[in-house]
Amino acid sequence: MLKIGDVQIDNPVVLAPMAGVCNSAFRLTVKEFGAGLVCAEMVSDKGIVFQNERSLDMLYIDEREYPLSLQIFGGKKDTLVEAARFVDKHSNAAIIDINMGCPVPKITKCDAGAKWLLDPDKIYEMVAAVVDAVDKPVTVKMRMGWDEDHIFAVKNAQAVERAGGSAVALHGRTRVQLYEGTANWDIIREVKQSINIPLIGNGDVETPQDAKRMLDETGVDGVMIGRAALGNPWMIYRTVKYLETGELIGEPSVREKIDVCLLHLDRLIALKNEDVACREMRKHAAWYLKGVRGNAKVRNAVNECSTRDQFVTLLTNYVNEVEEKMALESQAV
Repeated sequence: MLKIGDVQIDNPVVLAPMAGVCNSAFRLTVKEFGAGLVCAEMVSDKGIVFQNERSLDMLYIDEREYPLSLQIFGGKKDTLVEAARFVDKHSNAAIIDINMGCPVPKITKCDAGAKWLLDPDKIYEMVAAVVDAVDKPVTVKMRMGWDEDHIFAVKNAQAVERAGGSAVALHGRTRVQLYEGTANWDIIREVKQSINIPLIGNGDVETPQDAKRMLDETGVDGVMIGRAALGNPWMIYRTVKYLETGELIGEPSVREKIDVCLLHLDRLIALKNEDVACREMRKHAAWYLKGVRGNAKVRNAVNECSTRDQFVTLLTNYVNEVEEKMALESQAV
């Protein structure tokens, strides 16, 4: 059981907030596979404050996703606080998360995201201001440092705790590393030993066994899974079961993957519209097809799909062909 502020979370498996991915359609699908907590993609504080339609649309939460953490980002205290107040009063998010890890230049140039990693004092000031302004628990998602010469993870996490933050999620890479190299779990363990609020570890959790190893080796309270869940919500389900029982459940069949892919598509269409959803679904479909034999041709064809019917026809025909080949091979043996 993981508890963040007054929010009870059923298990320690957390879906990471991924920009351009973690909308309600994806989050709900992952939630139904057993995630204890799902996190929404980051939303601009200024977008919320100035009532930008796209930003407000990103605040939509299906009640079945609960508990959910909604992430905001910004570089100035007044707009960050105002945005946090809006989320606090006008959304059913359980937790307000502050992005302190995004490495993208257009974010860091605004003194937001990973730029905070260079200044523990700013972290304290900003987080304290948000905590004072809202009723929901406030958490922070951060990286271990800006670069190898500026790793202030312990000071930064302690600043979050002193400011009244309810938890920290720590990615064991620097801003300069982006998603390359190896995540440093030693720094995650060091941070865990330095604070009393919950710490959620993130980075290089690609299998259920990795999740257990992170929990055992670092002592973190939760494990955050990001890229390993793309097109693969079974990673969440398999991890939850492995942590609960020690049982390693098998990978899904091709048909199971396609069925969930099409469910995801229908949820995207309901959330947006068919044209936008189908364009966005192309990358997701490629992720669902990853690892399936003979997928190169269909993955290329997915990029031409612009309607639901095209997706359904293409993917249904593909799974039928795969199953037919498997049946013939089984008979031959």
